[in-house]
Amino acid sequence: MSRGYYTYTEITDFGPYVTKIILPFPQPVSSEAVNPSCFSVHVQRLDEKGQVYQLPKSWTQRDSLVPSQGYIPVKKAYPSDRQGQPEASGGFVTLETDYGPLCPLSSRVSCPKEHNVYVTMRYDIQQVKAVEGISGLRFGFPLGDSMPAAQGWLNHFSEDGLNYGYFVPQQVEPGPRPLIIWLHGAGEGGQDPAIAYTANKVVALTSPGVQRLFGGAYVLAPQTPTFWMNDGSGEYGRTGKSIYSQALKACIDGFLAQNEHIDPSRVYIGGDSNGGFMTMRMLVDWPELFAAAFPVCEALYDEVITEEQLAGIKDKPIWFTHAKNDPVVLPKETVVPTYQRLMAAGAKNVHFTFWDKIEDIHEGFVDAEGKPFEYMGHFAWIPLLNDDCRVDFDGKPVLWEGREVSLLQWLALQRKG
Repeated sequence: MSRGYYTYTEITDFGPYVTKIILPFPQPVSSEAVNPSCFSVHVQRLDEKGQVYQLPKSWTQRDSLVPSQGYIPVKKAYPSDRQGQPEASGGFVTLETDYGPLCPLSSRVSCPKEHNVYVTMRYDIQQVKAVEGISGLRFGFPLGDSMPAAQGWLNHFSEDGLNYGYFVPQQVEPGPRPLIIWLHGAGEGGQDPAIAYTANKVVALTSPGVQRLFGGAYVLAPQTPTFWMNDGSGEYGRTGKSIYSQALKACIDGFLAQNEHIDPSRVYIGGDSNGGFMTMRMLVDWPELFAAAFPVCEALYDEVITEEQLAGIKDKPIWFTHAKNDPVVLPKETVVPTYQRLMAAGAKNVHFTFWDKIEDIHEGFVDAEGKPFEYMGHFAWIPLLNDDCRVDFDGKPVLWEGREVSLLQWLALQRKG
């Protein structure tokens, strides 16, 4: 008879992955009796109709479709408690499975069409070796999943506006709190607000360390049904316009009105790619609303920013992030000329971290040769969300009142007026 299992989802720099499978055992077992060779793990990733997804083979092989199913290596196995914490002898056995850029079968999300979506993960775990006299167990139906990194986030659905995810700070100190607005990239649009803050590691902004840095911050992650750069044509053009400008402004205004403890002098806006475009669009159109901006691989073409608009934002605190080898949003058409124009106009508090490339330095992901995994150059949100941005366009550390600061440290210090 098939038994149930629990899963544990970790939100990594490359998105959410199932990293642990927790198996309820009929009796406690010891750590000496359990090892990875005792189990085999097979997974099917299913669509909304319960069919196995036929998905692109890779980011660069979008037209080559393969069934999203197969065996996943078990890296570790040990007795544990219900949450997957190791114990010398426990009534659960936790399997730590392979995951990361080279193991898409462990990913909770995929992009079958234009947007990332959560997929149904259906596991078949078989015990292939005896464990202290227990043999032949099979685990085949889910009992639940935990995603601790997203704890505290809530989703808001709207019939006449934008859906959004949001986080209310947990600190109890008196006084108003800042608001961080995050605008997602093109792949995170759609109708599931959780995608806007979990498909990339936006939950890093609500981690205990970042929350302490800001003294507790609200975080708002609006979601567009299509993509922010949609100017009404449904195409990615160069007009610099968005049909969602007014809807996003209304979303922000409404959130501010509903949360009276937000400090209006500390409203920060940032986002990646399409969201970087929309960050610049909002900053240009409503500069008085924001204390600072942090656009990442932003896609507002410099050619559409007028001299008058540039003058309106040159005194705003802005910290750009981009990578030189970005093949999707070419920095020579967007951020580089805009930054240079701002500096020529006399900007005093504008910074630009310009990465040579984006490599993994936090997750332990490696490539086929065992070297640190190199992400596509477009993925500059990874160092931003890990608060790795510390140097300016000239390669020197960014200073604030004489001390070196990271981007998020700098952001937390910015105030209107």
